[in-house]
Amino acid sequence: MEGVHFLINTLAILAFATILVSASDPSPLQDFCVALNDTKSAVFVNGKFCKDPKLANANDFFFYGLQIARSTQNPLGSTVTAVNVDQIAGLNTLGISLARIDFARNGLNPPHTHPRATEILLVLEGTLYVGFVTSNADNNRLFTKVLNKGDVFVFPIGLIHFQLNVGEGDAVAQAALSSQNPGVITIANAVFGSDPPINPEVLAKAFQVDNKAVLYLQKQFWYDNNN
Repeated sequence: MEGVHFLINTLAILAFATILVSASDPSPLQDFCVALNDTKSAVFVNGKFCKDPKLANANDFFFYGLQIARSTQNPLGSTVTAVNVDQIAGLNTLGISLARIDFARNGLNPPHTHPRATEILLVLEGTLYVGFVTSNADNNRLFTKVLNKGDVFVFPIGLIHFQLNVGEGDAVAQAALSSQNPGVITIANAVFGSDPPINPEVLAKAFQVDNKAVLYLQKQFWYDNNN
């Protein structure tokens, strides 16, 4: 019986591990799988249609321009430049991507989530006030830190997080994310800028405000700072 119990426990652990693995980007089944939009020329499939590996070249794994500062002349005072599978086709199935974030003075990368990725942030220039909020089960605890040049901070997968420039000048950060396509949901945009709009009664009750406040917010222009 002890052998049977051991076997059952082992199978249970393996099954649980399989569930955890399947929760992230799938592992590649070959050296690489360069994404291809033209399915007629596709040979392999793993997440996206893929170019024949024999036709791949160095440009499929290359992106130029992340060293270039982006304009922050917008309502948020920040701009996110993503480098994911849409910019580097060779990232397909590799489970990683990158982003540059430029901040004007007092610029904000507003509260948002990445539904498919954990993010690790490195401050290249300036000073940022950053934080994330835990889930309801953990009583929505707020974790914050002031980061300076060279500091690193991690935002767990799926949790709401933000970055605010609290320095005297511009700031720049780079983020690495654990998905080829991490996705982004900016909270204010999703709640008050959805198309079509969410019924104001729903939001009024959720936020414990009157309908007029909700209607006012829904009429605002919700800027998306993601390039």
